[in-house]
Amino acid sequence: MVDIKDKVILITGASSGFGRVTAKMCIELGAKVILGARREKNLKDLCDELGSDVSTYLVTDVTSKEQMHALAQHGIKKFGHIDSLVNNAGVMPLSLLEKGRTDEWDQMIDVNIKGVLYGIDSVYSHMLERESGQIINISSVAGKRVMPGSAVYSGTKYAVRAISEGLRVESAGKIQVTCIYPGAFMTELAFTIKDESMMEALMSRGLGAIAQPAERVAESIIYALQQDPGVSVNEIVIRPTAQDA
Repeated sequence: MVDIKDKVILITGASSGFGRVTAKMCIELGAKVILGARREKNLKDLCDELGSDVSTYLVTDVTSKEQMHALAQHGIKKFGHIDSLVNNAGVMPLSLLEKGRTDEWDQMIDVNIKGVLYGIDSVYSHMLERESGQIINISSVAGKRVMPGSAVYSGTKYAVRAISEGLRVESAGKIQVTCIYPGAFMTELAFTIKDESMMEALMSRGLGAIAQPAERVAESIIYALQQDPGVSVNEIVIRPTAQDA
């Protein structure tokens, strides 16, 4: 395990959930953070809390390649370089395929797949030039299994899994790559479900009652960040103990 003090870490989806908690933990351990999300007030409040000397933000829509690159360059200008990227932004508007909620399908593809790719692209050349770097992609247990209503969401999270493995193979020896698969945890992700019948189905499974704090997933991100450069924890699957699938 290595000390992440003074590491510069870029985090997307930083205005809430895993991203917000991870940013706080990184600062507690002496790192510096570059934060991207769409909600400026949340970002500003978080940076005010963390301190402007060790944190910075830029309002960022991860579906825009230009905005993702601007975020990375903003961070490099502030701190000189980027050591790690946490590709955390995501949405989960579950619905049955028969509902034909194609706008939501497009949104998931744009955020969950393109957003991850644009995040990688924004730092990849920089890390290769330095021959050092780390990219942590947040997938989901839905990236390992499919349930009714998750076909498109699972498809995007399977894609994150494939992208992570491709990145690992292509960057071997230079970049550490980790893909994390969280189960049911307390974040705002469920609020992106607009199909009321799907939300009712999830609640009937008791997932809300067993969901664990976002801190547990943030701790797994920190664990990956703390690995020696010669070692890469490639996959972490983390569920509440009570979650059966």
